Amino acid sequence: MSKYVLDASALLALLNNEAGSQPVKEILPESVIGAVNLCETVTKLTSRGMSVDDARTSIGLITLEIIPFDTELAYKAGALIVDTKKLGVSLGDRACLALGLARKNTVVTAEKLWSKLKLDVSLEVIRENAPTLPDSETQSGSSPRN
Repeated sequence: MSKYVLDASALLALLNNEAGSQPVKEILPESVIGAVNLCETVTKLTSRGMSVDDARTSIGLITLEIIPFDTELAYKAGALIVDTKKLGVSLGDRACLALGLARKNTVVTAEKLWSKLKLDVSLEVIRENAPTLPDSETQSGSSPRN
């Protein structure tokens, strides 16, 4: 069973050998990614000039279970807008957070901004120098993150 849900930013850090890739390598055997975040990863790779076949090959070299985005996750991600809107969290990001909440897994991201969220989900931010908002911009939620 998985312990971690990867955000697209975490998978991209690994694929591009960027800052924060080492912690992702270490947890990879216990990680999954949602289909929406896989789509975001492919989008970023192809927008940078990689062919979709090369993107498929690069991602395919990693043993990573891909979790479909189903009806329940759609409702969870949609409902997260209430707690994430002030921070501008995207649909793809909410899909990742919803998957982490549903599976009770730690969500791994390079998005330091997510540490400002007040959700009942465990987060691990892989880059300390990622941009964030001042405390006055934080979103209040129903419960603190783990």
